[in-house]
Amino acid sequence: MKILVINPNTTASMTKKIAAAARIVARPDTEIVAANSQNGPASIQGFLDVATCVPGLLEEVAQHPDVDAIVIACFDDTGLDAVRTLVSVPVLGIGEAAYHAASMIATKFSVITTLSRSVPGLENNLMRYGLARKCERVRATDIPVLKLEEGDPATLDKIRSEIREAIDQDNAEAIVLGCAGMADLMAQLSEEFDLPVVDGVAAAVTFAEALVSTGLSTSKIGSYSTG
Repeated sequence: MKILVINPNTTASMTKKIAAAARIVARPDTEIVAANSQNGPASIQGFLDVATCVPGLLEEVAQHPDVDAIVIACFDDTGLDAVRTLVSVPVLGIGEAAYHAASMIATKFSVITTLSRSVPGLENNLMRYGLARKCERVRATDIPVLKLEEGDPATLDKIRSEIREAIDQDNAEAIVLGCAGMADLMAQLSEEFDLPVVDGVAAAVTFAEALVSTGLSTSKIGSYSTG
């Protein structure tokens, strides 16, 4: 099968990191096609970026009509409903996938994300997905998204600090990494803290494979119809 993993921002280095994370978990016979928007913000941090990146996202999706599933690699699940309306194949957001994965392996989890202004949008999504009661807290590191691309040890230390507080203060049993730019940290942090650390890219790709394998597609009766 062929899965389009699309980064709704325009930063190619982040797309490369996302693609690597997707290919690590993908089945041998799954082709990962990685792409990013050509028009829009360089990073998605809050409501304005979420809104302004959607046109570029839809334009890029239209360039890949032959895929079996689509993963939107932005933790805000940017444009998720719009893309589901545009296509018939399964479309997964990495935020929704990560939350559901965490809810199936722990009774409660905390989310570690980037800037504080991103927190309300993520909390809104948790309520929409019916998983707010499972999430103890959405924690902001106040690390800009593009800072994650620099590999600065101080950045990783901030993430570690929030994970420790989530374990000690929230009694979190699992951690959800709340940014696609953290996709390469899942294995390292899971081993370091000895608890499940969920990356949404990995979760979304594997869920997408399952949906395609079972022959499920996006419903076109009701909300996602175009008629």
